[in-house]
Amino acid sequence: MSATILVVEDEPSIQELIAASLQHAGHLVLRADSAEAALQLVNDTLPDVVLLDWMLPGLSGIQCAQRLRAAERTRDLPIIMLTARGAEHDKVAGLEAGADDYLTKPFSPRELLARIKAVLRRRAPQMTEDCVDVDGLRVDPVSHRVHGNGQSLELGPTEFRLLHFFMTHAERVHSRAQLLDQVWGDHIFVEERTVDVHIRRLRAALEATGHDRLIQTVRGSGYRFSAQPE
Repeated sequence: MSATILVVEDEPSIQELIAASLQHAGHLVLRADSAEAALQLVNDTLPDVVLLDWMLPGLSGIQCAQRLRAAERTRDLPIIMLTARGAEHDKVAGLEAGADDYLTKPFSPRELLARIKAVLRRRAPQMTEDCVDVDGLRVDPVSHRVHGNGQSLELGPTEFRLLHFFMTHAERVHSRAQLLDQVWGDHIFVEERTVDVHIRRLRAALEATGHDRLIQTVRGSGYRFSAQPE
């Protein structure tokens, strides 16, 4: 599944090589050559992953990672640190600053893509192409097909994204605002009650196989996807 990836690298040749590899793999690439520019880009368009060089002019990659982790909006943003500093204490420093992974230069594009896939699977499973099965309900993000107990179910594009997010974050309660950020995008401005409309449509689509019961309303909090009885 395509992800929006911010590449923060001040060496033009390295930045271009990384961007070309990511674009070839189908990802959307944003670029910044400083931590300050990266923080502004993150503020304007929240990416799915940040590839962050350690040695940057001005604010360092470590300081940038710390700022991203300190802000509520970017607390869970996947960060992979890229650096020529391969000593153990450097890796520890990068991880303690909030990086999810640490890749030492030089690295192959294949390894980078594998690390991105791994960190997305941990941090943002809704961004992966893995099929998801819960209690007889199966979602395939590649083909955009949904089956309930082997029966094909028809969902609109928004309902599909909503269901996929729910299934990759089962048992967690999500407020309407959180669902808007995660499913619609935090740069999209729509009413929170829009979520309720799409929840009703999703439940109606799942009703034929009885899987509408998996989408639970948590009074005063939001919604939860769960195979456990309410």
